[in-house]
Amino acid sequence: QVQLVESGGGLVQAGGSLTLSCATSGLTFSNYAMGWFRQAPGKEREFVGAISWNGSRTHYADSTRFTISRDNAKNTVFLRMNSLKPEDTAVYYCAANPGLAVTPSAYYYWGQGTQVTVSS
Repeated sequence: QVQLVESGGGLVQAGGSLTLSCATSGLTFSNYAMGWFRQAPGKEREFVGAISWNGSRTHYADSTRFTISRDNAKNTVFLRMNSLKPEDTAVYYCAANPGLAVTPSAYYYWGQGTQVTVSS
């Protein structure tokens, strides 16, 4: 059974930082690109960034504040978020896909999400 479990969300003040983690099990992690998405209330799920299976390629919606990394030995992907803004408030999801993709429908497996709330 494939599982993706996000953690690290919480309440942070504007300008602060958070690092989200996504621990996976039940899949060959190094065979998958990993993506991060977010969804705010009343809005569609949107692409945050993705990283290739070996970490050699990344793609971001906003590369100035967000950084994705992965540890294939620990089957875990990370999302470092800096200079957070209230508009970053959302549920953040990780997802697995054989290749880099920006559309949610391309991803095979999803986590349950972790809430990030940025106060002004």
